[in-house]
Amino acid sequence: MSGAASLLVQDFLQRSAERLPDKLALVCAGRRLTYGQIDQMADQLASALIARGVARGDRVGLYLANTVEAVVGIFAVLKAGAVFVPINRTTKAEKLSYILNNCRAVALLTDDRSGAEGLPARLTAEVPSLRAIVLPGDFDAIQETSVATRPPRVNIDLDLACLIYTSGTTGEPKGVMSDHANVVFAAGSIIQYLRNVESDVVLDVLPLSFDYGLYQVLMTFAFGGTLVLEPSFAYPGEVLKTMERERVTGFPGVPTIFAMLARMDLAPYDLSSLRYITNTAAALPVGHIEELRRRFPGVALYSMYGLTETKRTLYLPPEMLDTKPASVGIAIPGTEVWLEDEAGARLGPGHVGELIVRGRHVMRGYWEAPEATAARFRPGPLPGERVCHTGDLFRMDDDGYLYFVGRKDDIIKSRGEKVAPKEVESVLYRLPGVVEAAVVGVPDPILGQAVKAVLVVRGVTLTAAEVLAHCRRHLEDFMVPKFVEFTDALPRTSSGKVRTSELAHGPQCAASPAS
Repeated sequence: MSGAASLLVQDFLQRSAERLPDKLALVCAGRRLTYGQIDQMADQLASALIARGVARGDRVGLYLANTVEAVVGIFAVLKAGAVFVPINRTTKAEKLSYILNNCRAVALLTDDRSGAEGLPARLTAEVPSLRAIVLPGDFDAIQETSVATRPPRVNIDLDLACLIYTSGTTGEPKGVMSDHANVVFAAGSIIQYLRNVESDVVLDVLPLSFDYGLYQVLMTFAFGGTLVLEPSFAYPGEVLKTMERERVTGFPGVPTIFAMLARMDLAPYDLSSLRYITNTAAALPVGHIEELRRRFPGVALYSMYGLTETKRTLYLPPEMLDTKPASVGIAIPGTEVWLEDEAGARLGPGHVGELIVRGRHVMRGYWEAPEATAARFRPGPLPGERVCHTGDLFRMDDDGYLYFVGRKDDIIKSRGEKVAPKEVESVLYRLPGVVEAAVVGVPDPILGQAVKAVLVVRGVTLTAAEVLAHCRRHLEDFMVPKFVEFTDALPRTSSGKVRTSELAHGPQCAASPAS
């Protein structure tokens, strides 16, 4: 007796297309496409990829901006039985070649228009595995000439769906292997706690190479909503006009976006349709949370924590913001988390330890990197299972809610004492005018490591001496920064994380006043 077929990621689109063929699925660059149209376009592209030699399990790179082609490409690759590899469109040629060679991609979808002597020619020479490059003109031709026949279903849910390369703030990027079951479970868990429904309209300004941006596509198509896909948040006023026009109900963002919103006059925009806001990539400072709640009264705000290796891990129910505003919450539905010390013993409330994650969202490991995989994904409580060691330190309160302390690798050891950058940053954010703050350790011949603070300040004049005086009032002496630097913007990865290595190698000085 045969059982029910396992759910695959392309079923998110196919089931919504069967149930809601005429419903608006995607708004992007002036185009408005229904589920039926996108499903047909994906079938056509999938058939073309198969005709060009793409087979089950092959890796296909998506070197595309936030476009219709990117959305169609994701599902087309899956329908072809292959594995999609989203790559940020700002990635330079050398790193692009590294990623494609690392996963031995057989095909690439790109909107690069540099011509015969440009990127496509370079990649053909540098990536031996690459057999096909689909350019914009090819995509258009495929949609005009290919027959919209759905390819045979060849995968099971243990097959890989995608490789998402980590941002690589240290060393070469690693490809996180996500199978269909991982993605389906993670998307379903998040949909559950966000309470998504078909009437939701989700705005996505985040790159689809960033799992947070990617899952907005996957989740919205899973619950049958409408996705409004924007290239970025570079022009906030235009994005807010789009939110108003499309009656957006869900707005996922990162701290840099919310810092920009906190400085804007929102009065000209009707954002009354907004139902929820989500944040991840880095924890929102409590002050930013308070400002967002003041500006968006009645809108549910979800503070969250995750990493590519587990997609999402923690979320704070919005009703807990009043009592636990600094927390990033509890385990997402259907998963389990706990804290361990360096010896592997479980820790109770009040202690700081590494966050361990257990659940079907724990990814398969790193592509062809067994040592890195073994270090991050280790044996779990039950024989044969693996859990994820996040490398992040948290503290748990008496109610089981978790508070991010810092990365194990980021802990600063100064004067023999351990300094958590997050603790110092929280104090810095209390200074009027500080919109972004990052704290890193820098080598020091006497202290071992000295504490360095890098600040982005807006609207006020602030001196290094004032910053240090504020820190001395609120921090133990070994936590007070030795160096203060002011900058116009913190260097960040494509997923919004601060590049701390760049800050650590910047000038070690108390800079001139910021204004």
